[in-house]
Amino acid sequence: TPTVQRCFYFIKYSVCFLLSVLETPWCSPIKVKHGYANCRTPQGEYYKNVLGTRCDIRCQKGYELHGPLQLICQSSKRWSGKVLCKQKRCPTLSMPTNGGFKCLDGAYFGSRCEYYCSPGYQLKGDRIVTCMDNKVWSGRPASCVDTEPPRIQCPSVKEKTAEPNKLTARVFWDTPEGRDTADGILTDVILKGLPPGSHFPEGDHKIQYTVYDRAENKGTCKFLVKVRVRRCVKLNAPDNGYIKCSGDGNNYGATCEFSCIGGYELQGSPARVCQYNLGWSGVEPTCAPMNINVNVRTAAALLDQFYEKRRLLIISTPTAANFFYRMQLGMLQPAQCGLDLRHVTVVELVGVFPAQIGRIGVKLLPPSLALQLRLLLRIPHYNFNIVVMDKHGMDKERYPFPATPAELFALIDNFPLRKEEMKLQAEIGQSCP
Repeated sequence: TPTVQRCFYFIKYSVCFLLSVLETPWCSPIKVKHGYANCRTPQGEYYKNVLGTRCDIRCQKGYELHGPLQLICQSSKRWSGKVLCKQKRCPTLSMPTNGGFKCLDGAYFGSRCEYYCSPGYQLKGDRIVTCMDNKVWSGRPASCVDTEPPRIQCPSVKEKTAEPNKLTARVFWDTPEGRDTADGILTDVILKGLPPGSHFPEGDHKIQYTVYDRAENKGTCKFLVKVRVRRCVKLNAPDNGYIKCSGDGNNYGATCEFSCIGGYELQGSPARVCQYNLGWSGVEPTCAPMNINVNVRTAAALLDQFYEKRRLLIISTPTAANFFYRMQLGMLQPAQCGLDLRHVTVVELVGVFPAQIGRIGVKLLPPSLALQLRLLLRIPHYNFNIVVMDKHGMDKERYPFPATPAELFALIDNFPLRKEEMKLQAEIGQSCP
């Protein structure tokens, strides 16, 4: 019947198809760890591992294929090759100078590495990098740079007092040592100001040290050197006198020396010193008119009264009528200011013993004292003579004839002590019209 006939053909066809399938070679199923296979077969999707099947191999993200991109099922019931998906790996990171890094999972895909720097250095670039799918590290390459300035601490210098009779103080301190926080190496130390051990004048002085490291970072420190001068109250010259002071005139240790103009003698302390307690030593000096005692017993005692005070111009004549004597007095009378300016006292010895007298201004010398003076100075009795003596009692010049004031003044102005007197007189404006 038709139905039986259709059943026969169906069974025949199914048996034939089953026999053809059983006779077709089959490969084992493909298993790709961390990947997958996309297969195409001539027998349909249910037969993805029969002869002739072609499979495209793909790996998961972060993995790369080792082996052929396509596998074919062969008659030997084996695939045409072997494949493996290996995890991708980025190149080894470079170790930054003066730093390092630490990673999670090494250098494989997805691994994170964190850079760090040694103390004193700062990271430049990305601190954290990640191994990406393209086998490249994310971010910028990291480096460790020295950006921190070196450290330096200056000494603490207290206030200093100037040395006695000086306006300066010698100040010492230990040179500060800088410290670099990175490699500990300093390339340069620069001082701005006077170095330790210098003599610092009065006032405040700024000192600065600057240090540099190898990265040219700099560190500075500053401090003050304070020098103070202890001072007494300023002293003034006494009336009819001079004052000459060392140092600044009233600083600790300064010495002030006093002297009087011609015709006056000093009473009180000839020199006073500014002491540490800011008081002056000695007694305040004054200049009193010079009082010459003519009632002494010896010529030496008379001359001692002029020692270091006055110069002497001794005029000796055998008679008051002597022509040279009268001429000399005539020339000296209008030059009295010049004589006083040069601290010159005129002593006259007139006559021959026993009828001789001596005179200093309006004061008369006893005949015996006048005689002793001639004998002591070896002055001739019977001739006109002039003797010029300095403040130390030294016989400086003799004239057997009258000397003009100009000659006498030129001689006296060359005396060592006179040069100093001239400076003092110029300072106070003392001069003759």
